[in-house]
Amino acid sequence: MKTLLPPSIPRPLARPGGLPMGNRLAAQTGVAPLRETARCSAAELRAMREADLRHAVERHAASGTSMRIGRYTLVEPRQDPADRLVQARAVVLRFGWQDTITTFDDTGVSDPAIRPQMARLYTALCRGEIHGIVAVSQVDVSTFHDVYADTLTLLRARGGFLALARSETSL
Repeated sequence: MKTLLPPSIPRPLARPGGLPMGNRLAAQTGVAPLRETARCSAAELRAMREADLRHAVERHAASGTSMRIGRYTLVEPRQDPADRLVQARAVVLRFGWQDTITTFDDTGVSDPAIRPQMARLYTALCRGEIHGIVAVSQVDVSTFHDVYADTLTLLRARGGFLALARSETSL
């Protein structure tokens, strides 16, 4: 059932799964944000991402299951994603993970919540088709720390993780 909002009220955007996008639109959605929009440093974001990765690796090592990964990159329109996907593949090979989905968005800089291939990876994560996402750097998700932190929180809530070829501190 569609709900029409009056033209004066902008339609709230939502992350895949219906979760609001951090604090940015919480007032319009009536749903609590994923986390408070405190300013995180690159080092704090790295620690958060690496903790999620460590927990996922330990969980899957204990179960004896092979880690299935979605390789992802974000490029500008008409830019070839091959180089960045190769860099992400090096991470997959280094850890001995199974490369299940390889994809990219060429939407340029946009919120990860509205990128079609990122949504595909969220769906695959929710269905248990993949356990995590591998990308080259933080910029494949977002250059904005709060959006990046929201994405890490969203992946963690779905039992997933993000692994990067380059640390957040080496953008």
